[in-house]
Amino acid sequence: MGKNLFLDMNDISNLAKITKALGSEVRLEIINLLNTNSYNINEIAEKLGLAASTVAVNVKMLEEAELIRTELQPGIRGSMKVCSKNTDELKINLSADRDKAEENFYTVNMPIGNFFDCEVHPTCGMVSEKGYIIQEDRPREFFTPMRHEAQLIWFHQGFIEYRFPNNLINGVKAKKVEFSMEICSEAPNYRNNWPSDITFSVNNEEIGMWTSPGDFGGRRGINNPLWWSDGSTQYGVLKTFKITNEGAFIDEKKSSNIRIEDLGIESCDYISVKIEVKKHANNVGGVNIFGEKFGDFQQNIILRVDY
Repeated sequence: MGKNLFLDMNDISNLAKITKALGSEVRLEIINLLNTNSYNINEIAEKLGLAASTVAVNVKMLEEAELIRTELQPGIRGSMKVCSKNTDELKINLSADRDKAEENFYTVNMPIGNFFDCEVHPTCGMVSEKGYIIQEDRPREFFTPMRHEAQLIWFHQGFIEYRFPNNLINGVKAKKVEFSMEICSEAPNYRNNWPSDITFSVNNEEIGMWTSPGDFGGRRGINNPLWWSDGSTQYGVLKTFKITNEGAFIDEKKSSNIRIEDLGIESCDYISVKIEVKKHANNVGGVNIFGEKFGDFQQNIILRVDY
């Protein structure tokens, strides 16, 4: 996978080099060919019907612009230069002031069953829209491959961690990390008055704790499948968390002094989000996490990164 590039008028020299490299149908055809595989000079020449010398000249320009990369590998007669695509996405801002440019961001929609790690204690379980995925109160079964179909996950104490891909464009900094989810406490069946202290961490930095007032029931969740019992947990609260250069916030209320720069976003391949009910919390009342086909809100866990 190639990197992403962001260019603006503050780097005219690099901008000119890259746009010049792209200003040729031959070079664009080479890039398009490298979308499918890596090829040596002779293979590119054969596939595009060009002379090897022509391909070599154009490959050099693309390499100098860092749009492709080359590697010398052993061949039948000496070494050969193998070409691969180096850039997947290129964005050009023709303003010199990035702050006045259009806002840049990306989002990731994370199904709740796609967690990376967990350590949970009963009561616990998970269901899909069609039925139970695992036997209730069997923590070891949380690692079943079928967990990716989960639409509702619950546990009394412990944590669950998600890892989102870090799609930041090369050379820019994150301005804000924001994520949202539908969530509530966890009690046997349901209890509207059942507080639980739920702690949230991003890249191993605690950004705050929210006390859920209860495990909500008494009416059906808007998106719940017909087979789900009326006497069980029905819906949660949609919570939004964000981290900026001013600190961390839960629903716009400041929750900690952790700032965006403390997360080390740019140096990580992923962004970790951990949801935890601590053993020694004042209110160990568990947690329910809702997917898009359970509860009141038709969404999974949504991450947004502004840069």
